[in-house]
Amino acid sequence: MLHRFHCSAFQELFVSKKELKFLCDYYFDGKGKAIRPMIVVLMARALNIHSDRVGDLLPGQRAVAMISEMIHTASLVHDDVIDGSDKRRGKRTINEIWGEKKAILAGDFILSAASMALARIGDITVVKVLSQVIEDLVRGEFMQLGSKENENERFKHYLEKTFKKTASLIANSCKAVSILVNSDPEVHEIAYQYGKNVGIAFQLVDDVLDFTSGANQLGKPTAADLKLGLATGPVLFACQQFPELHTMIMRRFSSKGDVDRAWQYVLQSDGVKQTNYLAQRYCQEAIRQISLLRPSAERDALIRLTEMVLTRDK
Repeated sequence: MLHRFHCSAFQELFVSKKELKFLCDYYFDGKGKAIRPMIVVLMARALNIHSDRVGDLLPGQRAVAMISEMIHTASLVHDDVIDGSDKRRGKRTINEIWGEKKAILAGDFILSAASMALARIGDITVVKVLSQVIEDLVRGEFMQLGSKENENERFKHYLEKTFKKTASLIANSCKAVSILVNSDPEVHEIAYQYGKNVGIAFQLVDDVLDFTSGANQLGKPTAADLKLGLATGPVLFACQQFPELHTMIMRRFSSKGDVDRAWQYVLQSDGVKQTNYLAQRYCQEAIRQISLLRPSAERDALIRLTEMVLTRDK
């Protein structure tokens, strides 16, 4: 009897681990943009050259690139549950197929694997830096759940939320690979500022694409942010020309017709144009920062990458 119980428990554990692995592998299918690990690898190589280190990436730097994508993917799994999304990267979401409970557990599992990989790097400062990312992701999500009544505070709230939800991961991952090769705080700051500015620009462009790109290109429905009750850059800029948007923002576009009317106001305004201009300014600052490093092919690639961020269509 005891033997049968152990066999049954073992089989159940094996099946659940196999299923959990399948769920976790679902988004790691090579179809994502992988922009975060790309930035981290280029930054690590540029920093190694700047720091007179020859040879390939340090093992810890390579690990940070992987960890950055794991943290990002875990946040996507959880975001899809919070938003009730049914599409991600052109296919059905984990929560849509397997349900919310298993999706939450899959996100947690990916995050735990990232934490273990982080601990294996063995650098306490790097652990602190990347742990900040997870705190920022949670705080950013909480910020997204609320609206600022004061119109003057809204844009600041939006940019701070954008940093925490998107840019913190890139900024702190860049800082982490700099810590592993260079002890100069000024170099750490250059890496951090590049990641921060590129990250904010990336999200600003993403918010523009929600209004200008078709669902086939984005791999998710358009006007998704409005349907979730979110006022992003294009909407906040459009408020300057269409003050009636303020009321809709406060009720999170929940009344009948709000989403369609807000959509039309944004397209009739210069909200998209101003958001794109703001993204360009962030990219200019990213270029200014990275240009402080010693010239290299990798540094130049990071400069060119800002153009890719601004001109992408998905």
